[in-house]
Amino acid sequence: MSTLDLGVIGNCQISALIDGRGRVVWSCLPRLDGDPVFCSLLDGNTEPQKGFFDVELEDFSHAEQSYLTNTPILETILHDTHGGAVKIVDFAPRFEQFDRIFRPTAIARYVEPLSGNPRVRIRLRPAADYGAGVPDRTFGSNHIRYVGPEITLRLTTDASISHVLDEYAFVLDRPLTFLLGPDESLRDSVVRTVRQFFEKTRDYWQRWVRTLSIPFEWQDAVIRAAITLKLCTFEDTGALVAAMTTSIPEAANTVRNWDYRYCWLRDSFFMVHALNRLGATITMEAYLRYILDVAAATEGGRLQPVYGIRGEARLTERMVDSLSGYRNMGPVRVGNQAYEQVQHDVYGSVILSATQIFFDRRLSTTGGSEQFQLLELLGGRALELHDQEDAGIWEYRGRARVHTYSSLMCWAGCDRLGRIARQLGQGQRSRHWFDGAKKIRARILKDGWNAELGYFVDSFGGRHIDASMLLVNDLGFLPADDPRFVGTVEAVERELLQDGHVFRYRTLDDFGEPENAFNICTLWYINALAALGRVDEARELFENMLTSRSALGLLSEDLNTETGEQWGNFPQTYSMAGIINVALRLSQPWERAF
Repeated sequence: MSTLDLGVIGNCQISALIDGRGRVVWSCLPRLDGDPVFCSLLDGNTEPQKGFFDVELEDFSHAEQSYLTNTPILETILHDTHGGAVKIVDFAPRFEQFDRIFRPTAIARYVEPLSGNPRVRIRLRPAADYGAGVPDRTFGSNHIRYVGPEITLRLTTDASISHVLDEYAFVLDRPLTFLLGPDESLRDSVVRTVRQFFEKTRDYWQRWVRTLSIPFEWQDAVIRAAITLKLCTFEDTGALVAAMTTSIPEAANTVRNWDYRYCWLRDSFFMVHALNRLGATITMEAYLRYILDVAAATEGGRLQPVYGIRGEARLTERMVDSLSGYRNMGPVRVGNQAYEQVQHDVYGSVILSATQIFFDRRLSTTGGSEQFQLLELLGGRALELHDQEDAGIWEYRGRARVHTYSSLMCWAGCDRLGRIARQLGQGQRSRHWFDGAKKIRARILKDGWNAELGYFVDSFGGRHIDASMLLVNDLGFLPADDPRFVGTVEAVERELLQDGHVFRYRTLDDFGEPENAFNICTLWYINALAALGRVDEARELFENMLTSRSALGLLSEDLNTETGEQWGNFPQTYSMAGIINVALRLSQPWERAF
């Protein structure tokens, strides 16, 4: 049965998810949003017939997994019932070469016997067209070619080609090397090539981690979250995908499943905040360029909620019947209808993110009048739409309201434009945007605050609480000691908190009532507790949240509070960024650590 107890490897061009027995079960090629050549994660059959890369150990007993320190290089050790053991090392090459980053569409595997006389079977079965077909195969003396409609892959190996083609079991009495990548001949032996790739990739990631500004406490959790965020980057454009997968349901036996292999503008503020605090300025700057490029390509500043990783605006959603879905819980979706939705919070999200370039002197490109004019176009949309109906942050598909969070983000956009104009010495424009922010603020306090209930409600004139209202302090709308913020946090505790985890909302939506907690909402709540000075409670809940991660330290989107099982697309960048931001807030400073 498929689970989300998965490891992640990648190189900011491609990624792969690997299960607890070292089987590659998901990988989209030649990009993060490409055709899943390995797709068995979404094949509900007990024994999938295609879409995986497996090193099968006969008489398997148990396995253990870990990452090589401060890298996304995954080690899996398989044990058999006779005392035999095999180690699998998986990674995607990434390192500096010829003054640029080498990040091929390639997965490297190294299989080594550790003890006994283990018998293994290599099963490499790529799929094509979302599992609907299989590539044609040709082979030579040391390679196998897999010719698909979108990509041709070459496996170069020092293993027996016959054993791989026939999936023949053999005693593993020597190390074997596999490189699955572009249809190109190697200039050196596969052993020396992969060994060199391994050493350079290891060194690259360990050097990168040394550049991070991490907290004294929870260092391992933050480092793993930071690496995972970077792996979710499509470096060619700077885009950050929401997750690496599509169609992992939010809860068991629900049709709440979506394709998250795209870039949501609403995430941008939280991602930039996390990357900035880590000091990952190169990744942050590339992401900001992607966001500004998307904004510049709009007509009249009209933004949609989500874009493709190459900046594509059209993400037509369709369902494929060639895959039955995670645990047979279909449908499997490709594309995302959310691109057609109206979500007014995106204007504030982009402005908040881009504010960084006007104040951060570390960046190679700083904001000037041209960038400010672009943001003013978005600010005009925020000012115009702050009290208009939309689908909201949670992307309701069957209803529209004036969502308080959307208005809050419109306020934040105008407020930041006022600050940017002041920084640029444009006093008149600064006054204009601060006046606009004042107008939106008054409207939110009139219609988004419910004095009778004592908390900010989900929509103007509404009566329900939703977790996004936890952000009224984080966004600077109210100070933490304001009774309205305190009352809102208390309302979340009463209505949305369950077993230490927070739900988005408890009301009916297009598909009923949500069944699982939403991980980023729990992290928002922990952050709010810290702001209120309830630090001991916040630390306790954060420790509890960290135990909800997978064994390898990763988080998906949703969590079943009764079983502790993760659900939703994986790994979720929202959740990983949340870990970073909370840890940096709660950790004791280095100066007091010794």
